Amino acid sequence: MTATLLRTAADLHARARTGRRAVVMTMGALHEGHATLIRAARKIAGPEGEVVVTVFVNPLQFGAGEDLDRYPRTLDADVELAGKAGADAVFAPSVDEVYPGGEPQVRISAGPMGERLEGSSRPGHFDGMLTVVAKLLHLTRPDVALYGQKDAQQLALIRRMVRDLNFGVEIVGVPTVREEDGLALSSRNRYLSPAERRTALALSQALFAGRDRHAAQEALRARAREVPASRARAEALSAIGESRAAADAHAVATTAGGPAAIRAAARLVLDEAARLDPPLRLDYLALVDPSDFTDIGDGFTGEAVLAVAARVGATRLIDNIPLTFGTFGDAS
Repeated sequence: MTATLLRTAADLHARARTGRRAVVMTMGALHEGHATLIRAARKIAGPEGEVVVTVFVNPLQFGAGEDLDRYPRTLDADVELAGKAGADAVFAPSVDEVYPGGEPQVRISAGPMGERLEGSSRPGHFDGMLTVVAKLLHLTRPDVALYGQKDAQQLALIRRMVRDLNFGVEIVGVPTVREEDGLALSSRNRYLSPAERRTALALSQALFAGRDRHAAQEALRARAREVPASRARAEALSAIGESRAAADAHAVATTAGGPAAIRAAARLVLDEAARLDPPLRLDYLALVDPSDFTDIGDGFTGEAVLAVAARVGATRLIDNIPLTFGTFGDAS
C-alpha cells in the first residue's frame, strides 16, 4: 500500500471521506512502534475508512537545550513505512502551515497534571504538546486518534483535554512496543552508542522488577485471605505442609509493602545502573494514578502507572508499565 504525501490542510480536506478517519500523530522518524499504531488504526478504520499519519516536529514542545535541531527528519522513509503499515495518507505540514504568522499567542494549558513528572522536568512541554494536538485534531478532523501508551502522561493529558473541552473524537491508547531485550522503541534510541544502550536497558529492567514485586504482593494477599487468624487453622495448615505459605501470607498482611516496596524494587535496579560506565542519571521514578499523575499510597485500588525517566549520555529516555491494584482483593 502506498501512502499519499500531503503538505497542506487544504489538500487533506479535499480528500473524499467515505468511512471513519483514524489519525496517528507522530514527529516522524517512524519505527515499529509507530507501525503498530498505524496497523491498529487500519483495523479501527476498516476497509472503507481512512488512516492518516501526521508527521510534524513541533517546536512548541521543545525546551531550551533540548534536541529540536537534531531530532531526526526521515520523511521519505516515514512515508514508505506508513504506507506498508496501512496508512492512506501522510500529512506532513510545514511550521508555517501549522502556525501561520508565527508561534500562537493563544495556547492550551495542561494545568496541574502537566506540571508533574515530565512537566516538572520539561516546563511548558505539555502546553506545547496539547496546543499542537488540538490544532492537528482540528486540521485532520478524525473520528478516532491513536497514541502510544509509552508516553503515558501525554496520553492522559490528551484524554483529559478531549473530555474537558468537548472534542468530538475518540482517543485510543496502544500498548508500548519493545525490542527483544525489553527496551521500549523510541526515535531517540538511535542516539545511543552500544555502551549507552546497554545502560539504557535498566529503565525497562527496573519497571519489570517493580512489576514482579507487585505481582508477588498481589498473589500473597490472595493467599493471606485464605489463612484466617485462628491458631487452629494455622496449626492445620502447618500439619499439611503449608506453614511457609501461611507465614508468607501473614508477613505480607502485617509488614510494609505495597507501593513503597514496588518503588524500592525498581529503584534498586536504577541505583545499580547509576554505577555503570556510562552511568544512568535518573530523572524520576514514580508510581502514579493515571487520572491525575499523583503518587498513589497504601490502600490504593485500580489502575496505576509505574513510570521512569533518565538520561544516558546526552539522550533522555522515558518508559512506563501499567499495574492494577486489587486484582486479588484490596491493595495496601
